[in-house]
Amino acid sequence: MFAGEGIVIGQTVDGQLLQHNGPEHALVFAPPRSGKGVGLVIPTLLAWKGSVIVYDIKRENWEITAGFRKKFSHVLRFEPTSVSSVKFNPLLEIRKGDNEYRDAQNIAEMIIDTGDPNHKNDHWERTSKALFIAAILHVLYAEKDKSIPGVASFLTDPNRNILQTLTYMMTYKHLGDRPHPIIASMTREVLNKSENELSAVLSTATSFLTLYRDPVIANNIRDSDFAISDLMNLKNPVSLYFTIPVSDAERTKPLIRLVLNQIGRRITESMSHDHSQPDYRHKMLLMIDEFPTLGRMDFLESGLAYFPGYGIRAYLIAQSLNQIEKHYGSNNAILDTSHIRITYGALDEKTAKRISDLLGQSTQVRKMANYAGSRLAPWLGHVMVSEQESPRQLLTPGEILNMPPHANLILIGGLFPYYGRKVTYYNDPRFMKRANLPAPNSEEEQRKEFPKPITHPWVYIEKTEEMSVSHENIDPDGSLDISPVHEDGINTGIDNENERGLDEHELALQMESLEDDRIKDEKEYERDEDRNINNQQAQRRLINQRQQGRLQELSRDQSGGDLPL
Repeated sequence: MFAGEGIVIGQTVDGQLLQHNGPEHALVFAPPRSGKGVGLVIPTLLAWKGSVIVYDIKRENWEITAGFRKKFSHVLRFEPTSVSSVKFNPLLEIRKGDNEYRDAQNIAEMIIDTGDPNHKNDHWERTSKALFIAAILHVLYAEKDKSIPGVASFLTDPNRNILQTLTYMMTYKHLGDRPHPIIASMTREVLNKSENELSAVLSTATSFLTLYRDPVIANNIRDSDFAISDLMNLKNPVSLYFTIPVSDAERTKPLIRLVLNQIGRRITESMSHDHSQPDYRHKMLLMIDEFPTLGRMDFLESGLAYFPGYGIRAYLIAQSLNQIEKHYGSNNAILDTSHIRITYGALDEKTAKRISDLLGQSTQVRKMANYAGSRLAPWLGHVMVSEQESPRQLLTPGEILNMPPHANLILIGGLFPYYGRKVTYYNDPRFMKRANLPAPNSEEEQRKEFPKPITHPWVYIEKTEEMSVSHENIDPDGSLDISPVHEDGINTGIDNENERGLDEHELALQMESLEDDRIKDEKEYERDEDRNINNQQAQRRLINQRQQGRLQELSRDQSGGDLPL
């Protein structure tokens, strides 16, 4: 405990600082206004030299500790309701290729996960998950706004109804000459619903996207100033603060849960079994104050068991054990997987009794004396003294409820409980010089803290007359390389053999193929009519527009001009 580095857990009665630098997690449960922030959170942020993620509801930790942490780490403040926040787009963390489905699925699941342990996903929510996965992948492949607000705008486009939107998703050629198979199949799954059921699915899906219509929040999650891979792998550590005003804590909870979940899952995907050469440069501390207010996070509860193997340790803070049990149940693994437990006492009897049980019992020796003889005699004739050992709680629930304000209890697995004193950073010379240094609050100062330019594979290329798509542009992994077209209509990405254009016979065959496709499209839409789709004219326009675009593309390959239609 006298490591001189690591997380701060208290101090001895004579003022020696107690720190822990092992891989184990720490859990704090203490009443409101008992000094958890000034005694544990802030001192730890002023002492911890690795990367850190801080959930900071009142922005107090940022203002007091960011200035010092700026000296050795990239200091980033993600405040989704502020115009001066750094930006982070969860969708840009989706990896193109084999991992895109699972990445999109994880995001879709967190969008509809409320964190309420008593809430069970109903049929509409399970179906809306399929819609979210398809829509997320579609906007990444085909739309300009590749973000969750972009998904919301796409699904509720006022210029088309939901049937037209789903049909567009299902038939759009995401992979150059064909639709994306996952997008097409999941969209078909939704389209197979009846009209009333489809309406309920859309209504359920859009209800989870209400938060992302806030223009400030939308702007802060449309781009990314950092990547998840930066957090533990740059030359310098990264200090990422989630600062949320108390007034917005409840409504922004879905976004914070989503980002924390995404970070936790991504950095625990691979592990180096060579302990001398870990996969990361810096250890990561998850400092989550008032973590039960974020609702139940399954990835956190289960992840505590294996986080240390990935260089991650958690410092979780709650007001009481009752607060934890409310969201995680009475048989949760939070307490069991927290090697270090710190408390400043309790205000409720249930928590006090649980603390008393955790402290265990001591042995108390009692003496008993028996006297024999006549009571009228000047002295007693016989005296018997016996000793009896009996168990006693180390601290009774009543004593815990009445703990002095300066005291803290530290319970570490494998060691006897320790009765120490609280730390207060503002009158402790070890922390006073580090606290309250100017934090980088302005947008310009924050920009200087960005780790490096962010690149991602989801580049938007608008399909206009100035762009051409060829089968040769489809890479083996299914990605497209769409090259600009010269003024003469030749695609620079096509081999010289194809640059000569199509002869008349090939053109006739292509025209014949286009007509066959048109007939197939009409039959497909006729089947849709059996599901009470009464928008034939809109569908016909969609078919004609698509055929016209394909004919014009074909004609440009032949002559550089448009065929008369």
